[in-house]
Formats: sequence, structure tokens, C-alpha cells
Amino acid sequence: MTPRWAWLPAPDTWKYHALLLALGILVLGPLGGVTASYMNFSLGFFIGGQVLAGILGSTVTYGYGAEGKHGANYIQTAAASVASLSAMGVLLEAMVWMGLPEPPIWQMVLYFLCIGMFAAGVGMLCTPILVDRMQLTFPSGLAVANILRALTDPVLLRQSVGKLGTGIALGLVGGIAATRVAVLGAIDFSASTFGAGMVVSARIGIPAIMGGVISWALIPYFVSIGWLNAGEPFRKITFLIALGTIMGAAIIDLAIIAWQAVERYRAHLPVPPQEDWKRVNTQLLVAWVIAWGAGVVATGHLFFAQPVEFLAIAIALSFVFVMINGISLGLTDQNPISSAFVVAVLVMATAGLKDPGVGLMAGAILLIATNTAADMQQDRSTGWRLGTNRVIQFRYQAAGILMGAIMGVVFAKIFMTAYPVLMQDQTVMQAADQPANWSAAMTYKIVGVLRSLTDPKPFQLLAIWVGVAVGFAIELARKVIRASERYRRFAASSRAGFATDFMIDAVLLPSPYALSFGGFVNLNTSLWFGAGGIVSSAFNAIFNPRRADDAKGLPDDMSTTSLFGGGLIAGDALAALGIGIAGLVGTLASR
Repeated sequence: MTPRWAWLPAPDTWKYHALLLALGILVLGPLGGVTASYMNFSLGFFIGGQVLAGILGSTVTYGYGAEGKHGANYIQTAAASVASLSAMGVLLEAMVWMGLPEPPIWQMVLYFLCIGMFAAGVGMLCTPILVDRMQLTFPSGLAVANILRALTDPVLLRQSVGKLGTGIALGLVGGIAATRVAVLGAIDFSASTFGAGMVVSARIGIPAIMGGVISWALIPYFVSIGWLNAGEPFRKITFLIALGTIMGAAIIDLAIIAWQAVERYRAHLPVPPQEDWKRVNTQLLVAWVIAWGAGVVATGHLFFAQPVEFLAIAIALSFVFVMINGISLGLTDQNPISSAFVVAVLVMATAGLKDPGVGLMAGAILLIATNTAADMQQDRSTGWRLGTNRVIQFRYQAAGILMGAIMGVVFAKIFMTAYPVLMQDQTVMQAADQPANWSAAMTYKIVGVLRSLTDPKPFQLLAIWVGVAVGFAIELARKVIRASERYRRFAASSRAGFATDFMIDAVLLPSPYALSFGGFVNLNTSLWFGAGGIVSSAFNAIFNPRRADDAKGLPDDMSTTSLFGGGLIAGDALAALGIGIAGLVGTLASR
């Protein structure tokens, strides 16, 4: 691989990796980090850095030709880790709202660092299941893979530039319009949500709509049994049911994977050899997880005097929720990190947790771990499509976590010093006194659930168990039906078989993972996601563009609808970046 430009260092040399790492953790990572931090303080959600860093990083790695896709993937892996951890500064804001003493910066940095490194190891342990075995879509991960392949390979760029470019342009326009046009704001229009639906198709989109409609229809019932108060959104309770639904379905899938492994062991079947780029030293990885997990407990106990038992519970729950949130992200592009925090606090409350301060510091493990590990799965899904070396990618992520742990605390201190209004506890304010530009919805949710420790609600755990039962029953029925060879022949033999299979798969026994999406978000978001899936499947059924894509030599996952949908995701991310920077600059200028 000879670089096109003389100033580029030779591939796979220390100068090559130094260049990529510097771009990832010193330029693109902090750029995405300051935007993510601002968005989380002002809105309560933030955009991931994968798509943006992939686009910008490709401008450099283009000089390496088609193989430059791996270098661009390394850049976006490091940058995304910086950006996502930078948004975790809301934990310090929650600490201030609750009147807790602020620890020294270096102690918080070390705590964030230990959690992030621990999560990276757990995420890597889950990769063979979520990415290799289950082969989840990870819509944003697919979008990044398509962008990197196109922007670093002139041949693929010529074949896909029209579809990808059109999607990016419309996503950019749609992202800006959603914040400027009142009608679009009222219906919660999101180009990236529609684009994610296009990537996953109707078999996932329709169940998402069903989940949202069912949740909305059950509002009167939830109010009648005291699970909701009149006027409250359904997702205040359905997110617990949705998490349980994923857990129930995952029990089935993980049990099948474990059984297959046992059968292979009993039959003395050799483990299929892995490609070189997939190979990871599992023993070292387990040692990594144990060491950094011990570091989490040590820093939490020694620095912040947190009880070891609750830190240990949070560590154990991380293994569960990294898998659950990874499945959710892989199927619907939705990572419910704050939901994992809330459920963790509820579980610890059943174990005797009463102190909100302890709940915050222990719950922070879940918030950071699910955020970082899900990012890893997104990155590994991109690497799976590109054939990127996983060990090297892991090293880039570790470097990004180091910088992100620093930036997360530093950005929080900068923002709260520059804008003292961020230190005012909004959970005790009247509606008229709420600061207009700093809604901090994630902080509000975190502090709200911690304050509820003094007023426990037993039905919340019941809601989780209801979800577990629903998810388990549906997934079991799906597996039993699909295990029938006669049914599989029927589904593949005729249009009637295809239609029957579609109705069972999308409507009668829909994927519990997809169904849960409707419980995490509001109804309009479910409708946009589902609409994208329906449009994608209808387009593919009518026009069958795959035949033309095959003739052009495009990879199977670079279909017309995935390219266009990925472009919408990228365009919306660019719009969010521009809006975030403009809002930050405008806020600074007003001081």
C-alpha cells in the first residue's frame, strides 16, 4: 500500500499510527466531545462521534487508497470514545444538584478511566456474540462502513456517490429543518431515525411501530393501576417493560449459544479457525476486565467512600446491560443508557440502597459502561464489515477512553464555571423558573430517580418482570416455529409462504428486540423509524435494485437503501454538529 501523497507516513509504522491517533484523540475527538457535552447539558441527549469522525478521517486516509478504510476506522474508533465519554460530565452536574461534595478532578478522572477501560474489555468479550454470532445490523455502524469504503475507494465512490450523497444532503437539510420548522418539531421528525429504519427494513420497523402504539394505547390502563399519573408520557413506565422484554428474549438466545458450545465440546468438534483480523487473546482480555473492574471498586471505595457491595452489584449488572443495550443498539440504533442507570438504582434499592449519593456513584458505572461498551460494538460492527484488525482497534479505543475520561471531567468543570445556571437543581424549580437553554434532561432523570429512593415504588420491578415474561414467551415461540424444517420449506417455496412468514415475523410474533423500541421512545419516533423500514422494504420489493448493485460490484451490505439511509444518518449528524457548535458559540457570545 503506497500512499498517494508523499507527506503521508508509510502504513503500519509508528508514524502512521501516531498520525491517526493524533487526529482521533487530539482533533476529531475533542471536536465531537465539546459538542456532545454541550448537547447533553442543554438537551439531555447527544450524537455519537462515529459517523462524523469517519467522514472527516477519510479525508486523510483517502491517500492510502482502498486500504485506507482501516486507518479511517481507527481514527473514528478513538474519536468516538473521546466524544461519548465527554458527554458523561452530566454526572458531575447531578452531583452538584444533589449537594454532594465535589471530589478533586484527578479522582473523578481516574474513576471515569477505570470504568471506561473495564467497559471496553466487557464490550470486547461480547463482540463474538453480538457481532459475529447474532450479526446485528448496527445501523450507524453500517453507515460508517459504507462511508469509509466509499470515501477511500475511488471505484466504490463512483458507484455509490449518488445514493450516499443524496442521503447526506437530505439528512443535513432535514436535521436543520427539524429545529427551525415548527411542524417538523411538533411531529418529532428525525432524518437519522428514518434512515436507521431504512437500513433495518420493515421486519424491524413494523414491530417498532407496534411497540409504540401498544404503549400509547395502554396509558389509561397504566393510570388506572397507579403505574402512571395522568398526563405523564407512557415511556416513564414502558422503558422498564422494554428493558425486561430484551432481557427475556436474550435469555433464549444466550441459552441457545451456550447449548451449541456445550454440544460442540461433547462432540469434540474443533473450534472453527478465525481470520487473523478477528483473533483476540481471550485470557489477556479476561485479565484486563478483572484488573480494571478491581480498579473501579478500589477508586470508588478509596476516593469516594462508596460501599464495596453496591459497587460490586453495579459491576455485575454491567455484564447484563452491556449485552442488553448492545442488542438494542444493534437492532434499532437506540442505546438506552439512562434506562440502564435507572434500573440499576432500582435493583440496588431492593438490596438495601437508601443513600442517593451512593446510588449516583454506583449507577455511574452502568451509565458509562453501557455507553462505552455499546460504542465498542458499533465500532466492531464497522470493523467486521471492513475486516479491520480488532486488537489494533481495541488499542485505539483505549487511547480514546483515556482522553475521554479527562475531557468528560474538564468539559463539565468548564461549562459549570462558565454557566452557573447549570449548578441550579432543576428538579425543585417551578416550570416558569426553568432555564430556557439548559434543560439537561438526562441529569434531571438521574437526580429524579435517586431522589425517589426515599419513596420506593415496588411496581417498577414488577414492570421489568412483566417485560421479561413477554420477551421470553415471544422469542421462544419464534424459535420453535423456525426450528421446523417443514415451515422453512413452506416459507421459501411460494409467495403465500413468504407472506405468511412476513406476517408472523413482523406482526404476529414480532422480534422482542424490535418491539421494545416503542417503549423507549415517544410514539412519533417509533412511527418515523418504522416508516423508514416500510419504505425500504417496499422499494426493494418493487424495484429490486440489488441486481444492479451486484452488477456494479458493490458489497452485499452496500445496497441502495442502506446507502441512502446511512447518508440520512450522516447528514443528520452533520446538522447536529453544526447546530451544537452554533448554539455553543452563540451562548458564549451572549455572555
